[in-house]
Amino acid sequence: MAEHQNLDVLIVGAGFSGVYQLHKLRKAGFSVKLFEAGSDLGGIWYWNRYPGARVDSEYLIYQLSLEELWGDWNWTEKFPSRQELVKYFKYVDKKLDLSCDISFDTRVTSASFDTNTNRWSVFTNTRVTVKPHFMVLCTGYASKPLFPDIPGLGTFQGAMHHTSLWPEDGLDMTGKRVGIIGTGASGVQTIQEAGLVAAHLTVFQRTPNTAVAMMNERPISVAMQTKMKEEIYPVIFKRREQTFTGAHYDLLPLGKLYDMSPEERYLFMDESWKQGGFHFWLGSFSDMFFDQKVNDEVYAFWRKKVLERVRDPEMQRKLAPEKPQHPFGAKRVSLEQWYYEVFNQPNVDLIDINENPIVEITPKGVKTQDGMVHELDVLVLATGFDAITGSISQIDIKGMDGVAIGDMWKQRGLSTYLGMTVTGYPNMFFPYGPHGPTAFCNGPTCAEIQGNWIIDCLLYLRQHNYSRIDATSEASEAWVKRLTDIFSKGLWYHAKSWYTGANVPGKRLESLNFTGGLPLYIDLIQESARGGYAGFTLTSDTDTRARL
Repeated sequence: MAEHQNLDVLIVGAGFSGVYQLHKLRKAGFSVKLFEAGSDLGGIWYWNRYPGARVDSEYLIYQLSLEELWGDWNWTEKFPSRQELVKYFKYVDKKLDLSCDISFDTRVTSASFDTNTNRWSVFTNTRVTVKPHFMVLCTGYASKPLFPDIPGLGTFQGAMHHTSLWPEDGLDMTGKRVGIIGTGASGVQTIQEAGLVAAHLTVFQRTPNTAVAMMNERPISVAMQTKMKEEIYPVIFKRREQTFTGAHYDLLPLGKLYDMSPEERYLFMDESWKQGGFHFWLGSFSDMFFDQKVNDEVYAFWRKKVLERVRDPEMQRKLAPEKPQHPFGAKRVSLEQWYYEVFNQPNVDLIDINENPIVEITPKGVKTQDGMVHELDVLVLATGFDAITGSISQIDIKGMDGVAIGDMWKQRGLSTYLGMTVTGYPNMFFPYGPHGPTAFCNGPTCAEIQGNWIIDCLLYLRQHNYSRIDATSEASEAWVKRLTDIFSKGLWYHAKSWYTGANVPGKRLESLNFTGGLPLYIDLIQESARGGYAGFTLTSDTDTRARL
């Protein structure tokens, strides 16, 4: 790519959002390129190489809704593995001929906006510089790994890897002494796999994961999928826009629980549990997110199911305590297959680091407060991400006032408009990021809904000869207030979670997501679009401004 190439649009990131934007924008006649830090398509699924990596959304909704794609593609599992998702992205690439407009192994390091040209200057690790009119950050919500601040971390002499930076050629844990710090989604999946082969497994847990049964199905017949494509697929893809999380099932309306007898509620929870996946969490009672009494009832049911699978009373106490550390579902629920059975094995230890904290990492292993050094051959850091904002703030993006976006958010608090733009950073958009439905939305659903809004906006600007779009400070303040008010009505702040940034030491605690549900979010962003992009200042090449 030539230096200083002028583009209509630069896309950053080649996950679902990036490839969808690239395909649609090319069809709309924009000159567009995509920069991807990895060596291939897939976004998070390029990087998620840890043992057992698997998506927690069902295949029906975890794909793009373009018929030219789903028409010829068949899945093999209800919850596809990382390997199958990599194959899917290769199929998408070949079908849509995407790679010709993608620069792989190209990490965007910084960007600054020029008010004279209304273009971004974007710099990369490969020293390629481009000057796009618009920049779309499809960096996802989990691309900045979070490493624990533990003394001696760099002294460990065995193999040590963060789950998001797993070796491309894998790591054999067979017959090894394995330690895993963290019990979030990647921790749960890695623990399951390590439990099958490790000589000894030591799990260091801060917060019990309220994991629910995945109930994966494999194989899925081609004949069944063919029939579904004829009848169900178009309905499901449309249905995604009508549910709280962009899935094909939904939460019961607020107050519905109170119309049910205790027996009816129990049977409803039992049926949701049997369906597997997130049905028990996101296809259940809306009231659990607002009413602690309801939440306690849901937690008690969950706990009963877990205790049936764990034999040792001490393991039961640690994995499913009688009094939960946080409301059920207020922290990310994970899906598991045989997670709880792992803790029935005699070669597995579970260390509650609230009771027995990690003191330091030594060359031989992990030392805890009781003085014991847990000797290890492999140390896995399943410690998550600087989620939602970190994916963007790790890039040195300077707006009109020359302030880096990460510094601005740190000093003033997170501010966006519609969860896709930031005041003072014109011509920049981001789907599946801060203040969107992100953590509460099926990824491909958000990629398309927000992606279509961004594409329609760019078409509108081109049609009306506007060269700059920037959210007004008033609109941004109103958006943050609305979003915060909605969030504060729930039980979310009762959990130490990446939903609020609480997992990152020193990070401001605030709502990072829109928690009003996808239908309301769609209404709000379309209301702006119908009003000629109300809440934005639009500037033409002749500097004629329209403030809407």
